[in-house]
Amino acid sequence: MKRPDGKVLYQFPMFRLSEVIVNSRGVGLSSDLIEALCQRGIRISFLSGGGKPYAMITSPMLNAVVATRRAQLEAMSDGRGLELSRAIVRGKIKNQATLLRYFGKYLKTADTVRYEQITAAAAELHRQLQLTMRLTGRCIDDVRHQLMGIEGVGGRIYWDAVQVIVQDRVEFLGRASRGAQDEVNSLLNYGYGILYAQVWGAVLNAGLEPFAGFLHVDRPGKPSLVLDLVEEFRQPVVDRVVLAHVNLGEAITLENGMLDGATKKLFAEKILARLNSPEPYKGKGYQIRSIIQQQARRAASFLRGDADVYKAFSFKW
Repeated sequence: MKRPDGKVLYQFPMFRLSEVIVNSRGVGLSSDLIEALCQRGIRISFLSGGGKPYAMITSPMLNAVVATRRAQLEAMSDGRGLELSRAIVRGKIKNQATLLRYFGKYLKTADTVRYEQITAAAAELHRQLQLTMRLTGRCIDDVRHQLMGIEGVGGRIYWDAVQVIVQDRVEFLGRASRGAQDEVNSLLNYGYGILYAQVWGAVLNAGLEPFAGFLHVDRPGKPSLVLDLVEEFRQPVVDRVVLAHVNLGEAITLENGMLDGATKKLFAEKILARLNSPEPYKGKGYQIRSIIQQQARRAASFLRGDADVYKAFSFKW
């Protein structure tokens, strides 16, 4: 990294890089650097001020797997798309219940009323899991509405319980993805933007088409498959960091309804640290960013018919 006067500020060996994230305005990259990064399979992600990815640079040769994309499109019309979507919704709801129990344990003796509310919410989420198994159909189009309905009910249960967790720390009136100007939603939206970039890159590396999803319907400019696969990582990556940040009473500064630069920097560092932290997976410990990539490849394998089942990632505490 150099200043305009040519002075080197920082050097970092490429073998230690897995991704370059540009989250500031006025940053320039030389074509030589871009070529060197692409040759080594290191993608470059550009995020807006709100944390949403708006561009990504990666080598096209890393995802030149035509058979995978053909299978992905064909799966829209058979049971594979349905089963993948069911697994994703189940994984998300299970992770929501796990995260509630994780933070609820700190209230077990300090506030038994709130602890019981959170425990009851986690139990209700597990009941929602059972409903997903009762859905039958030929393809995802037959059950998408019902699956999204179950996910929506689970979301209301979960976010109501999150309000209980943070109520003595900060005002939180519920989840808002667009136009949010409160502290908690601003952190969530910013963190999800970083997570989207991670999942998007993993989808491309797995040879999948990011704009052909199953649970989320197709719309111009909407990376539906990315939105599908991001669901199982929201709680273990972003929500966990946000709730810990709030519970610790750490500063959250807003300027004109948006996070200020210092808060973005601190929070981005926490999300990236979480992505680099190990979690149990397939009997071993892997960094979460590696698990995201493996899950994308597992989805590709399932859609190609190389695997009999797709299992969503579930974190433990």
